[in-house]
Amino acid sequence: MGAGWEWDETLFSGTAAFYRRGRLPYAPGLADLLAGVLHLDGRGRLLDLGCGPGTVALRLAGLFDEVVAVDPDPGMLAEAARGAAEPEVADNVRWVRARAEELPSGLGDFTVATLAQSFHWMDRERVATAVRGMLRPGGTLVHISDLKGESRSVDGLPYPAVPRAAIDGLVRGWLGPVRRAGRGLLPRGTPSGEDAVLAGAGFAGQYRHVVPGGQALVRTWDDVVAEVFSMSFSAPHLFGDRLAGFEADLRRLLRDASPSGRFSERQPGTEVFVWPRGTD
Repeated sequence: MGAGWEWDETLFSGTAAFYRRGRLPYAPGLADLLAGVLHLDGRGRLLDLGCGPGTVALRLAGLFDEVVAVDPDPGMLAEAARGAAEPEVADNVRWVRARAEELPSGLGDFTVATLAQSFHWMDRERVATAVRGMLRPGGTLVHISDLKGESRSVDGLPYPAVPRAAIDGLVRGWLGPVRRAGRGLLPRGTPSGEDAVLAGAGFAGQYRHVVPGGQALVRTWDDVVAEVFSMSFSAPHLFGDRLAGFEADLRRLLRDASPSGRFSERQPGTEVFVWPRGTD
């Protein structure tokens, strides 16, 4: 992470309750893609790092004997446990409260490790080295994210698009022009360059796959409010005793943008990078 920023436990404080409603899901077909590419057959162990409310762990649980899902935020793990209790969800997931930097933490070895839009919050060199050491020979690290740079126009759909540029401006008006992150600031945003980090840790060359999105979705005012409060840079605690005022302004903006209370959206595609462990 950039100089001067240090992780702290408030990074996602208060966001977990909004996560599952607010965040757009990964594209349908993600589990099928990984099952085919990695030849998953219900055996082996998965390590999901920065698991949040179980977004990936619960979706992939049926492909493994056991899933170990790790996150430092207790609210995220509580939300994940609630999701795991729902009918037809595999019961083979173990939730561990820890930072990825604390690995290996006696968790054993794994067939596959996943990082789903969480790696940029970590000490990446340290975590990459630790994860590689926890993978069995022939094991794989999978880096998952929304597909960047795709056009997701809502032309032809029944409702207006979510006014994200206006929402970003509103957040900056309330919290300042520099992105917030926990108790600190990220003037340059989060880092990139994962390829170099993983190659430097000894992983073999990556294989890229895309799970297509594009499906039409309908979002309500409440869905969009939940999305805003699920983000680290607009987490509820950042507003302090001004939270109600911000939410009132946000709902006024959404009402003006779509008096019907509905927005059209297209499902993002999902980008998957598969990194074989490589040989020592």
